[in-house]
Amino acid sequence: MKTVLQSIGGKEVVSDSKKIFPSINPATEEILAYVQQGTKQDVDHAVNAAEKALPSWRATPAPRRGELLLEIASLLKKNKQRLGKLVTQEMGKVLKEALGDVQEAIDTFEYFAGEGRRLFGHTTPSELQNKLCFTIRQPLGVVGLITPWNFPTAIPAWKLAPALICGNTAVFKPASDTPLCAFELVKIMEEAGIPKGVVNVVTGSGEEVGAAIVTHSKIRGISFTGSKATGEFIMKNAGLKKIGLELGGKNAIIVMDDADLDLAVDGILWGAFGTTGQRCTAASRVIVHRKIKKQLEEKLLQRTKKLRLGNGLKETTDVGPLINRKAVEKTQYYVDLGKKEGATLLCGGNPIKGKGYFYQPTIFTNVKPSMRIAQEEIFGPVLSILLAENLNEAINICNNIEYGLSSAVYTNDITNAMQAIEHIEAGITYINSSTIGAEVHLPFGGVKKSGHGREAGWTGIEEFSEEKTVYIDYSGHLQKAQIDKSSE
Repeated sequence: MKTVLQSIGGKEVVSDSKKIFPSINPATEEILAYVQQGTKQDVDHAVNAAEKALPSWRATPAPRRGELLLEIASLLKKNKQRLGKLVTQEMGKVLKEALGDVQEAIDTFEYFAGEGRRLFGHTTPSELQNKLCFTIRQPLGVVGLITPWNFPTAIPAWKLAPALICGNTAVFKPASDTPLCAFELVKIMEEAGIPKGVVNVVTGSGEEVGAAIVTHSKIRGISFTGSKATGEFIMKNAGLKKIGLELGGKNAIIVMDDADLDLAVDGILWGAFGTTGQRCTAASRVIVHRKIKKQLEEKLLQRTKKLRLGNGLKETTDVGPLINRKAVEKTQYYVDLGKKEGATLLCGGNPIKGKGYFYQPTIFTNVKPSMRIAQEEIFGPVLSILLAENLNEAINICNNIEYGLSSAVYTNDITNAMQAIEHIEAGITYINSSTIGAEVHLPFGGVKKSGHGREAGWTGIEEFSEEKTVYIDYSGHLQKAQIDKSSE
């Protein structure tokens, strides 16, 4: 069986631990390969390699860095089918979604390649004569990137592309469930011409490798996507590093009585059961107007029962497996909890026996806003239906949680739409579309305990750079800002 080594300083390196762990296909439980179990010492080696590569990479003109990112995008296009298949094998999502994962990485590298000819600062007038004021963008230095398993090429690209275009070097820890996708991405980056040591990969546990990255004194910035609990750990232990956190969600779709119900059902199915509910932006709550509750449930139930579970490589599959056994157990825990809390199970509620980590698409109705299944992130194919009398009540229910990542409203009333946009507490609001489907040229992130900072778009540059203020005085004498000349 193949064993994949760490990638540090452009070389394949055996971990100091000499230990390995398996990468497992969640649809078949087949071991795809073994991967190195990294240590704090491995992180030290990676940081040293990144620090050594930093001066040269920082000095590389940003447009040239952009050319390399374009080459990465080109190679990803050439390898899209192969990489998409690997995403399905290692993570489980159906192939069309896996190819979309790779396409998002392509789009991201293309977008940030263009930023190499911008990296805008600002110019402003001075309050004094013969004085110029402006700002420039500078890299943070060595940054730590910690990514999840549910988008094993897209989310690493979201972090790597802006980090590199800004002139940073990186220590990258991918999720332990999807390390092979990370290594393939980095191989392509190296093939494109990214210099040795600019991107270093250390695999292993969050408890050891992740913690070592977070607390390392030479790492200037941390970008993390994952659980709220880990985000809280980072905030407590990272010190004064620049931190970007994209955490969980408990995203709601509001369906008003004037909505196109067929369109709404399409969006609910995609939001709730796409990627088997394993998205931070997954729709886990539907808040429906009382007048159309029964009608919506009938349509939704009919469509959900037709969904086909199976290996994501099969064209007939609609819903793939959960990522691992622990995810199945967690999903079952919340399903059992929902029953105990008094919610009504409309469909699903059981794992599928046999090989693979499959769980039935599950819908609860008569869910109260205070129930834990309506408050806590499940990260599985479980949907709760809640009732609202009007838009104001629906928005209040939507906001009455600790998360605030994505949201959606189905309505044909522009007033309803504008009210929802203004009052929903979330980083993203969709009108007449699902809660998933972010585009790489726009900011992505949440409010409240969904994290802080924004990835993608122009804000991705802000995450991985500092803005330096510059004053140039060409008056030939000392000028004193804010000093009243009348007092001199």
